[in-house]
Amino acid sequence: MIWGWVPRNLDVIVDALAEHLWLSLIPVVIGLVISIPLGWLANRSTAARAVLIPSAGVLYTVPSLVLFIVLPGILGTKILDPVNVVVALAIYTVALLVRSVADALAAVPDTVIAAATAMGFRPLRRFLTVEFPLSVPVLVAGLRVATVSNISLVSIGALVGFGGLGQLFTDGYQADNPTEIVTGIALSLVLALAADAVLLSLGKLVTPWETAQHRPKARTA
Repeated sequence: MIWGWVPRNLDVIVDALAEHLWLSLIPVVIGLVISIPLGWLANRSTAARAVLIPSAGVLYTVPSLVLFIVLPGILGTKILDPVNVVVALAIYTVALLVRSVADALAAVPDTVIAAATAMGFRPLRRFLTVEFPLSVPVLVAGLRVATVSNISLVSIGALVGFGGLGQLFTDGYQADNPTEIVTGIALSLVLALAADAVLLSLGKLVTPWETAQHRPKARTA
């Protein structure tokens, strides 16, 4: 029976899920590392912001399928090399996060920055210990969008032969197997929701002052 497909193909499903996960998350890490200095520059310089923010917006409008096809010629890789997906999604992550980083840093109160400067904090130390930690809540919101977006975009790679859960869509369609298609869709949704929940929890964990700030105050007698 067709509904017996899932237990018979657990190894295929697990492999597809694992591949989808690393193809989605590695670009997020790479994109975040690149976006932090770019976002810092966009926040510090009006001229840099005028160039970086619009450029990031233009990059994000490029269809992912086009990037998957064009990148092998630029990078000198094979069409089915997973590095094409990693690079393409890293580009999308940078395009999303540059503005998020710049806006997150801009949200840090000027009074806090001035106080840190008055205490003798040099720019690098001030950024690492004051500005960046306080910008995390806003930054995490952008990071959640980028992560969920990447998880959905990896599926498109199946159209040009990449693996991941998108492979279940294409294989299920070719085999006329709705169970395989539904399995791929359901796992993609679960993966996106799980990643979003993890990032939300991590954001709260590393910013305990935000949780305390929104906690109801105890009534006094």
